[in-house]
Amino acid sequence: MAIAVLDADLVRRIGSGVDDGAEAELCRRMAPRIRLYGLRHLRDAQASEDLAQEVLIITLEALRAGRLREPEKLASFVLGTCRLTVLELRRGARRKALLLEQFGPDLPAAASAPPMPCMDIERLTECLQTLGERERAVVVMTFYDERTAADVAGFLGVSEGNVRVIRHRALHRLRDCMGMVR
Repeated sequence: MAIAVLDADLVRRIGSGVDDGAEAELCRRMAPRIRLYGLRHLRDAQASEDLAQEVLIITLEALRAGRLREPEKLASFVLGTCRLTVLELRRGARRKALLLEQFGPDLPAAASAPPMPCMDIERLTECLQTLGERERAVVVMTFYDERTAADVAGFLGVSEGNVRVIRHRALHRLRDCMGMVR
């Protein structure tokens, strides 16, 4: 019950438009739940991230406009928005597949996108293991956790400039290990 009260208070603060921190708190609180929903239903990490962005935007717009009638049901609203957004994504994918099936053979060859290079995940894992612990931490925190140089610097107890140098050198070593052309 306490979480519903906190959610209701958060909804009211966002609706009043006075407290910018309330929107950040909503995103911090709801984004992991939305990502988890996306992973379960879309089975793709990037699609899950996209879902989180879209649902948070829809939710914030609704709260700013005061369209949530029962503020204590914020979590239910977010879950319902997730469900409807996933359904719309699936409908769009089906429509796209049908259109490609119907009109795909008639499209000129230049209109199709070039194939994406295949990433050798096992090789990347091996290359990451060759990095030192601090280099690996910087790379993971930067690209997986999406933390800023300031966040990483605070966590590791080094300067932001040092984080950027460590990251640059680590990426250079990863490119060499992967055999990628620069």
